[in-house]
Amino acid sequence: MIRVMIADDQAMVRTGFGMIIGAQPDMELVGEAADGVEAVAMARKLKPDVALFDIRMPRMDGLEALRLLAGPGVADPMKVVVVTTFDLDEYVHQALRNGAAGFLLKDSGPALLVEAVRAAVSGDALISPSITVRLLEHLSPPAPSDDDGGLSPRELDVVKLAARGLTNAEIATELFISVGTVKTHLGSVQTKLNARNRVEIAAWAWERRLVG
Repeated sequence: MIRVMIADDQAMVRTGFGMIIGAQPDMELVGEAADGVEAVAMARKLKPDVALFDIRMPRMDGLEALRLLAGPGVADPMKVVVVTTFDLDEYVHQALRNGAAGFLLKDSGPALLVEAVRAAVSGDALISPSITVRLLEHLSPPAPSDDDGGLSPRELDVVKLAARGLTNAEIATELFISVGTVKTHLGSVQTKLNARNRVEIAAWAWERRLVG
């Protein structure tokens, strides 16, 4: 069973998400928090497989809670999916830097919520193509850079597709290689870029305008 925790200051949102999670045969809701401080304490105690965090919460916002649970220097980073209405570029940028394991817009619907949870657990597709475009294209990137991070041409091909939100299987099909080879490339990319997850890889690609 995938153990899921929800943190949102709106009771209706927590109830709605809880019903969606509870309806899945392979998921269970293990906890609900109404603010960031409670969310961090609960997550550390319950150690869920995936936590769904709103950004705007009382006492401590979701970005700070995310940083404490998954940010740079955290020994055993938790898989936290940021669930937001999205309104500010800097929110997205900060979430990427703080170790988010996925992005979801609140109006995305039940199917995508479930997909995001499963993706976070598997370490596969963290952002659907539509979410990738709607969120990452709003990043304010620096000028195009010649910095390729030391990546090979094939690794850059994989990165560009991952940044568009393709799954490992979809990347494999697109490039006529095996899923195992895709995973190997992504592992190498993470090491070279010092990226902790696919979201950070995607951010690196978008910041350098490698994705149209």
